[in-house]
Amino acid sequence: MAQFRLTQISDTHLARRLKLLTENFNRVSEHIDATRPDLVINTGDVSFDGPTSRDDLLFAKELHGALPVDCLYLPGNHDIGDNPTAVAAPPKQLPTEETRAAFVAELGEDRWHFDAAGWCFIGLNSLIMNTGLDSEAEQLDWLASQLGRADGRPVALFLHKPLFLDVPYDPEQEATSFRYVPQPARRRLIEMFGKVDWRLVASGHVHQRRDYTFARVRHVWAPSTGFIIDDAKQELIGIKETGLVEYRFQPDSFEVRHVRAPDQVNVDLDMLFGKEPA
Repeated sequence: MAQFRLTQISDTHLARRLKLLTENFNRVSEHIDATRPDLVINTGDVSFDGPTSRDDLLFAKELHGALPVDCLYLPGNHDIGDNPTAVAAPPKQLPTEETRAAFVAELGEDRWHFDAAGWCFIGLNSLIMNTGLDSEAEQLDWLASQLGRADGRPVALFLHKPLFLDVPYDPEQEATSFRYVPQPARRRLIEMFGKVDWRLVASGHVHQRRDYTFARVRHVWAPSTGFIIDDAKQELIGIKETGLVEYRFQPDSFEVRHVRAPDQVNVDLDMLFGKEPA
């Protein structure tokens, strides 16, 4: 395949009770139907509350199943629970093998690899990192095996959480440690990917659109398809808008296009629960 067209969506946060998010997802679905990429990847928070509501996962599966092209998924913290970090209190919902298994049962594997247009694509479950779960060690062994087969091809990494804010050695801070892949898992990943021709990290999670390059690796943060978080609750880092990201891969190169679906709207988090935005 000389060219591979991929659409990344993220942080859909789907639940039957949240109609505004469903409406935004439907606008994105219509855009995907009109553009027909080769593949759609949802980089996590597919559901609004997967750990406590299996129906949220089921509803997300129903809506994604109606897309006109194949879709791969990666779990987010709203799907299976959040990472522990060394600098902050433990999250209310830690990932477990049970929450991970529920995600896999409904949406498919939580890690994957495929080759297209001369590229090696790898998707990782970033939420089991630093948990000590058996699946964390299994994923690391699997990743080492996949990277060992890259054979000089450029590599694109997809995961829910961005690796870091600006640089790999950004210090972890209690107030923001939940936003990024925690240490020491971050350091280990960077070391492993440093042995291949690493070109791209595509993530979501922060609900802000951002695109920058560090040491030849382009970091693309996809916005949420569903909602934004106002400045009173979250500092401004990139661009706060709903949307999606489109990629066009060719051997040894790729293009990124930041887009919004027609009639997609900026739903504020407070609006979901009938409150006035702060």
